[in-house]
Amino acid sequence: MGKETLKSRIISDNPFRALRVYNFRLFFMGQFISLVGTWIQQLASSWLMYRLTASSMWLGLLAFSAQLPIFLFTPITGVVADRYNRHHILMITQILLCVQSLVLGLLVVLGYITPVWLLVLNIMQGCFNAFDMPVRQSFVFDMVAEKELLSNAIALNSVVFNSTRLIGPPLAGFLVAQFGEGVCFLINTTTFSGIIVALLFMKNVTYTSLSRAGNFKENIHEGFSYVKNHYPIRTVLLLLAFISLLGMPYMVLMPVVAVEILHGDSHTLGFLLGTAGFGALIGALFIASRSHATRFENTIAAGSLSLGCSLVLFSFSRNLYLSLVLMFIIGISLIVQMASSNTFIQSMVEDSMRGRVMSLYTMSFMGMATIGNLFAGIIAHRIGVPLTLLLSGVGCTIVALLFYKNLHILKKNIMNHVR
Repeated sequence: MGKETLKSRIISDNPFRALRVYNFRLFFMGQFISLVGTWIQQLASSWLMYRLTASSMWLGLLAFSAQLPIFLFTPITGVVADRYNRHHILMITQILLCVQSLVLGLLVVLGYITPVWLLVLNIMQGCFNAFDMPVRQSFVFDMVAEKELLSNAIALNSVVFNSTRLIGPPLAGFLVAQFGEGVCFLINTTTFSGIIVALLFMKNVTYTSLSRAGNFKENIHEGFSYVKNHYPIRTVLLLLAFISLLGMPYMVLMPVVAVEILHGDSHTLGFLLGTAGFGALIGALFIASRSHATRFENTIAAGSLSLGCSLVLFSFSRNLYLSLVLMFIIGISLIVQMASSNTFIQSMVEDSMRGRVMSLYTMSFMGMATIGNLFAGIIAHRIGVPLTLLLSGVGCTIVALLFYKNLHILKKNIMNHVR
């Protein structure tokens, strides 16, 4: 009995335990290949826009154009995620995103790219991602099929997302400097093969589908009502929304920080984003090492507060090495906040509501960042990047302290819902 308990403890403490599941292991490897390309494209897009316009306001518009469809359409796509086969939906979205990247790459290589074309293609990408993101979040549960492995699988999803973030931006900085942005987009096109092949080779993927009785409007209303009446999920989603609105836009301003504040180039931008990615990887591994999804509310609070304080300090930095240290801390803080929120919500939500609740998670995460990116670009254009970053950090700190203040109420409600 003692040996059996010890064996169970070793398995539960293994930070990679969800990889024992064949389908999730395939998804993990396929995502790794695909997301390297995604990060390459993200840096190349922002660098291309800055090269074409030399404007922080256009950078804000670029991020806004990609994320606005996510904000507008995720309540609908959440119902789609609950009604239809998520495996099939993901296959379709990956093919469409691959085509979008190919078109963008060809426009750049052939010399037809303009700021307006870049915005239009980003809007297309945002429309595809509006379906992809809530489905992808919910699909994690379909793959592991065991609730005991869910928190670890979510954390490992963050590990692969952020380990590729460590590789993609520095590689993109090199590729942009040596070959130009067009090559980056074409490379991203080829990396979609990783996730598409992984999806093709999966076996016996199960999913909990919502009865298709009733219309989309009723299903959307059910999702909002469920969150409204579930205090713990509602509270964490509201915090996430404010953190995304105030804290996420720092990434949009990084090209300006690299060039105008740190007097660098695309290599500097790559190092800044890569260091944040390394910090995020460490944070994701920390979440993955936790044996069960308990007391994540404390981790959410700590990550939010650390993010706010780090952004405040970063706004004053004019030294590359200090900026890299602070980007590392920002990376850890942000992923701890986001991954903990994701795990917390998925551990509490009913299976039949998973797609719709995760669509609201996506709206809170990416959708509110949409508004933040737009305002960050406009505000930075008027008052400068350092002061904009300072305001972002102060805002995150205030929201985190308010969450801390009401943490005891949240814990009491968690106990009520668990019962």
